[in-house]
Amino acid sequence: MQNNELLLQIIRQCGTPSYVFDTDELTERLQKIRGILGDIPLCYSIKANPFLTEALTDLVDFFEVCSPGELAICKAVHVPPEKIIYSGVHKDAWDIREAVIYGVAYITAESIRHYELICEEAKKTGQVVNVLLRLTSGNQFGMSSDDIRSILGSPSENVIITGLHYFAGTGRKKISKHRDELTMLTGFLADLKNEYNITLPMLEYGPGLAFPCFTDEDRSDTLAPLEELEPALLEAGKRRIISVEMGRFIASSCGYYLTSICDIKKGGDATFCIVDGGINHINYLGQMMGMKTPVIDHISNSHIINDANGTPCTICGSLCTTNDILVRSLPLCDPKTGDILVFENAGAYSVTEAMGLFLSRSLPRVFTHHNGTVKMLRDGIQTWKLNCRKDDT
Repeated sequence: MQNNELLLQIIRQCGTPSYVFDTDELTERLQKIRGILGDIPLCYSIKANPFLTEALTDLVDFFEVCSPGELAICKAVHVPPEKIIYSGVHKDAWDIREAVIYGVAYITAESIRHYELICEEAKKTGQVVNVLLRLTSGNQFGMSSDDIRSILGSPSENVIITGLHYFAGTGRKKISKHRDELTMLTGFLADLKNEYNITLPMLEYGPGLAFPCFTDEDRSDTLAPLEELEPALLEAGKRRIISVEMGRFIASSCGYYLTSICDIKKGGDATFCIVDGGINHINYLGQMMGMKTPVIDHISNSHIINDANGTPCTICGSLCTTNDILVRSLPLCDPKTGDILVFENAGAYSVTEAMGLFLSRSLPRVFTHHNGTVKMLRDGIQTWKLNCRKDDT
């Protein structure tokens, strides 16, 4: 948040457990990213945080959508179809048909089977479909260069192969590897042009840039990785359209998870704080049983407390499992029941990656904050109905 008073105001309005996504902060970060990328198109991967889709509709060029459910979200918030890249490792005929009928800009083919299904649906609907062939980096996503060559050797009516899609992983810190990838990809595209006399004008590239969420990481300039990569992106984009696909890098900083201390107790030499949230609500990439410490604000009696010299506390959630540890050792000054902990940098994946159905506890409320106004996007959800037979509900 931009100031402490605003944070306190939001806490009073929202209660706990809740997520708050600051769309003013999101917009400011997007503007800075745009300043670095210039005219390079920007794609937001909505799996990072689908609650931000509507707020980003006018701020990004494309949305990467990886499931029928994510496509339904885009329809619900009226994302223009020409802004959608329909991706995903698993596709069947019916969801490809939905994407084609909606008129999405591109559909990725991650296998020869995907390509064949796309061709069939394009023929059935009579619509022209733009396809991005996804090249694998060695994982389960995409297909081999040989399979791509096989597809290029068998063109199909109503299908235009527009370019390549490539994504190697997330939270990647070595920019030299990104440069090597871009060199490899532009070289591969040049080879395909020579072999098949075809120009593929688009490269959809997901760098998976890291965002520092933990206290032991350098957070002085979270845009530095993109600034370092920018020359290589510009070079790769000289001969084709290159679209940069990001999720975590865009969304992380705008999210806040609010949870209250409900109980405090000793166990041997440890002090345990039990909160009304837990690992069923929040998950950070790389955080295993609280061994890494996110940036957390401690709120007590409507004051933000400086806990640098506080007592180390283990922050545990409400689940009956020893795995439910949010932070192994967090300094807190005189913690009390009713105090609130605000987990920062929770804008990406945290709200959707957690194990929400475990123990049938409720899901947190979700809010956005924009220009001084707090809006509820979703109330808390009772999950017990999802964990029993239909006729018991």
